[in-house]
Amino acid sequence: MFRKILIANRGEIAVRVICACKELGISTVAVYSEADRNSLHVRFADEAICIGPAKSVRSYLDIPSVISAAEITNVDAIHPGYGFLSENAGFAEVCDTSGIRFIGPRPGVIREMGLKQRARAMMKQAGVPILPGSDGIIESEAHALSLAEQIGYPVMLKAAAGGGGRGMRLVHEPSQMAPLLAQAQQEAQAAFSNSDMYMEKLVVRPRHIEFQVLADEYGNVGVLGERECSIQRRHQKVIEECPSPVLSGEQRTSIAGALRTAMKEVGYTNAGTVEFLMDADGNLYFIEVNARIQVEHPVTEAVTSVDLVKSQILIAAGASLDEILPDPIVPRGHAIECRINAENSDTFAPSPGRITGLNLPGGNGIRVDTAVYQDCIIPPYYDSLVAKLVAWAPTRPEAIARMRRALDMFVVEGIHTSIALQHRILTHPDFIAGKYDTGFLDRLKAEQTEIAVDAVR
Repeated sequence: MFRKILIANRGEIAVRVICACKELGISTVAVYSEADRNSLHVRFADEAICIGPAKSVRSYLDIPSVISAAEITNVDAIHPGYGFLSENAGFAEVCDTSGIRFIGPRPGVIREMGLKQRARAMMKQAGVPILPGSDGIIESEAHALSLAEQIGYPVMLKAAAGGGGRGMRLVHEPSQMAPLLAQAQQEAQAAFSNSDMYMEKLVVRPRHIEFQVLADEYGNVGVLGERECSIQRRHQKVIEECPSPVLSGEQRTSIAGALRTAMKEVGYTNAGTVEFLMDADGNLYFIEVNARIQVEHPVTEAVTSVDLVKSQILIAAGASLDEILPDPIVPRGHAIECRINAENSDTFAPSPGRITGLNLPGGNGIRVDTAVYQDCIIPPYYDSLVAKLVAWAPTRPEAIARMRRALDMFVVEGIHTSIALQHRILTHPDFIAGKYDTGFLDRLKAEQTEIAVDAVR
């Protein structure tokens, strides 16, 4: 087992990793920017080192600074959390070279999974269903037009090294291809230092469903069910639930079997998430692999009783899945996660600032993952996530009712938050019925606008 782990992250995920380490008896080192000097992850870690100014490129994304902190504190391993350096194959390689264990997949696998068109090819070869699209990167505008004609409009241009919705453009007709391809390439180059693009058939009004995977160093792969992540805004998830209200048991079993084969063949290790789109006919299509722990991992933990962060650490330390996972894994009940962000629920404008009043909900079946506290400051430099509110109950209707109650008890003063938006979603008839897709929030906003106009009349 590791003696000491450095957490190369901030906020709630850094606190989450510290909690897992404390329960395993492992000492922790926090790194922080000048803006995060008074953060909870700094207070709760056994040691803490400032690695740079507020801007993440000079602190949390600065590989030499993170490695220097790890060497100074003599750690055995680094947990990257999510975001920042978590899917940076170069960082994982530097960790290996420095004799520090990177808690995640091997560098080569991270690199392969990060190249979306390569991941598509691997999954296709393993029998995982994929969307119709290009077999490789788009070579030119003419190539893109030819591909789109074969696939059929509308098509989606995607950054080969992308994620988080950046470097994506929807093309409805040939005349849009040239300008949108250029825009997507520029955005991808700026975000990922890689302008390569690939193309997929657009699924109209899709659902976004992802499967949680754990794999050890001995070729064993476990699939811990799926999460429904279709409530999104600009490709950023807002609410997640486990299990999906629409996936059949047959689909769940079929996809899990294909993923075990695929992940074993690519040599995947540690935690990962395999993302799919579901079309209107209920067909699932692979889109990408996230080679890290996900923001929404707590809903899987709630239903399976498997601590995914502890599992990551144990796998990296050499444990097998037989030692970590129950056999069989028996999902229990239903869990929902609401992301509480520092933003205006109506305009979605960011709302950094000081939290002047705070009440975190509790009670049976409620979990809050957060790094905020009374009088703390939400800085403007990073992700706007304030907290993850998770409700578990024996059934989906009970989980929805429990989440509504928890939202009623969640008080954050001094800044705007997305709590009001979460209320609207949780009380909407379509959400309650499980009849929603990735366009749900756009339709909800249109409904709210229509109501406001009618009120003026």
